[in-house]
Amino acid sequence: MAITPLDAPKTAAPRRSWMPSVTTQIFIGLILGIVLGYVFPSSDAGGTHVMGFAEHLRPLSTVFLRMIKMIIAPLLFSTLVIGIAGTGDMKAMGRIAVKALVFFEAATTVALFLGLGLVNFFKPGAGLSLPAENAAAVAAIAVRPQTGWDILIHLFPTSIFDAMATGDILQVVVFSIFFGIGLAAVGKRGQPVLDFLDGVAHVMFKFTGYVMMFAPMGVTAAIAATVGARGLGILMTLGKLVLLMYGGLLVFIVVVFWITCRLVRVPFLHFLRASREPSLIAFTTASSEAALPKALELMERFGAPKSIVSLVLPTGYSFNLIGTTLYLSLCSVFVAQLFGVSMSFDRQLVMMLTLMLTSKGVAGVPRAALVVLLATLTSFNLPVEGAAILLGIDQIMDMGRTGVNVMGNCLATVVVARWEGTFDDGQMREFAKQRAE
Repeated sequence: MAITPLDAPKTAAPRRSWMPSVTTQIFIGLILGIVLGYVFPSSDAGGTHVMGFAEHLRPLSTVFLRMIKMIIAPLLFSTLVIGIAGTGDMKAMGRIAVKALVFFEAATTVALFLGLGLVNFFKPGAGLSLPAENAAAVAAIAVRPQTGWDILIHLFPTSIFDAMATGDILQVVVFSIFFGIGLAAVGKRGQPVLDFLDGVAHVMFKFTGYVMMFAPMGVTAAIAATVGARGLGILMTLGKLVLLMYGGLLVFIVVVFWITCRLVRVPFLHFLRASREPSLIAFTTASSEAALPKALELMERFGAPKSIVSLVLPTGYSFNLIGTTLYLSLCSVFVAQLFGVSMSFDRQLVMMLTLMLTSKGVAGVPRAALVVLLATLTSFNLPVEGAAILLGIDQIMDMGRTGVNVMGNCLATVVVARWEGTFDDGQMREFAKQRAE
């Protein structure tokens, strides 16, 4: 039997007490980035944008994100194939996939209706009158809405190398599933390939550890460049909507995630300790891809089997976008309120059902949430200028929804593992003990 890629961390030397954890370093980087952006802002002199010192740091964040992205394809391919071929039980893998999809749909439906309830109760767009700016930017993201056939066709790559090069996670997952099934079917003749991929997984997890050493620096640069270019005002613009979305995300974490953890008999604080690092990485970089390698590692160390982690986590990147769906339900009704368009509750329900379908399969699309929002506004004859207005605060909202997307996918692995009866409680307690030290 192949060695589990994550056996090594269990016997690794203990962390030195004087060295803060990666989570603490990332949080420090977040604060430092805000300070640098405020102290060294960019300016607009005579209509010309002059980059300040903080914005000049942006290449550091770009380098960090590229380092993360070059890990994802080989790591995802090797771990998923090992998880499928290693079990050799195709019926079990199909059962896991169905259970994951059931949880994904339930979680995103709750998020949609939570957003719908909040935006109708607080009415953040009522009474506001904002200019329709950034029209050119809206035109740039205006694409033909995806149909069900488009999503189905997109699942299957014409070339695995093209899917890896473009970073299309869902296509890599589909290819890896078929490859893993084929590898399991050939039996002993496929063992050398399985051993090779096991070695690749070992190397990629070690590689991930090296890359994560640069995470605090990448986070500092990303936040500093954003605040430096747009000023602290980006944190205040359309403040009611921003606060409402973050409030909704917090409610979802504290209530829905807590209830879910109770149902699957996993201490909520233990889960938060396990998911906080990948979630914080996703939040500070506004990139769920940046958090995937660390999420894969930590969820397996937390007690979920590799076969479940390697299938559920990447699949959730397209089907379990909790933060994004809450954002969409808020913003679509917000735009209607902003322009004084009356929407009956029945029509809002139809829009929610539409969002449940159109929000699937858009992972990897630039500004995916805005693409879906724009398609929804067009379908329901709402002013597309609303999307232009939201562009100004998209960065700060993207951070929150991306962080919760990753946390929701981490929770999905725990739920499915418990549902399958394969979650390791002893490993969870040991992990929590190590994190508390």
